[in-house]
Amino acid sequence: MSRGRVHMPRCALAGVEATVAETAHAFPRHSHDRFGVGVIVSGGHRSASGRGVVEARANDAIMVNPGEVHDGSPLDERGRAWRMLYFEPSMLTGVARELNGMAAREIELTQPVARDPLLKRRFDRLFAVSVETHVVLDDLIREEALLDLLGHLVRAHATQPARVSLANALGPIARAKARIDDDPSASVTLADLAADTGLSRFQLLRGFAHEMGLPPHAYRMQRRVALARQWIARGATLADAAAAAGFADQSHMTRAFVRLLGVTPASYAAAIR
Repeated sequence: MSRGRVHMPRCALAGVEATVAETAHAFPRHSHDRFGVGVIVSGGHRSASGRGVVEARANDAIMVNPGEVHDGSPLDERGRAWRMLYFEPSMLTGVARELNGMAAREIELTQPVARDPLLKRRFDRLFAVSVETHVVLDDLIREEALLDLLGHLVRAHATQPARVSLANALGPIARAKARIDDDPSASVTLADLAADTGLSRFQLLRGFAHEMGLPPHAYRMQRRVALARQWIARGATLADAAAAAGFADQSHMTRAFVRLLGVTPASYAAAIR
């Protein structure tokens, strides 16, 4: 397989994005703002996940939580093919509330890789009626398929994570993260972040990489990609989105998109507009 292709087709469901990939591309460490659920179609895939290094092969389901740092590479030079759906976090927590009859502020998918034929069948059905179909379907069909999949995920593959203590939530690394999150487009130095946290630059760099799974620059880059995606979704031109997100120019933004997502900003715009 050559380097291959990553494509973002249109999805008929609000709050859901789709990806179809057949590639030998190795993705660097990054995270998503959404829950990701998919199926390996062919080949094999290795990923460093929140639960260690995992491997997935054809017909395996793969899952990732919002904010979970992971990477991805093929098991061999032939590459791999997969399909993914990315869900807004509120979609899963909403289903958890309906199923459990209790408030679920957060849930966590517990298995980065699972051999679950029922999950695969429900994923394939939802993908077929929301992404692959070329005819206009009754929205009820999509809603049923969506709830079938999300309900199975909540029942069989999710748990409520332990609460983070207030002390940890307000720690120095959390403050540095919050400064980047508040304005990813802003120029900031290690000295700036260190001054905010009371750490030395070396302590800040080591601590941030340890707690976040990424050094500050890489974390800010993926937050800039997320910000650019928001601007593009609102209808901004690619050049304006690049400027608003803090990229040097549109080419800089395109390189970041391809490196982290495997698709260009133009491809992303075509999928969600």
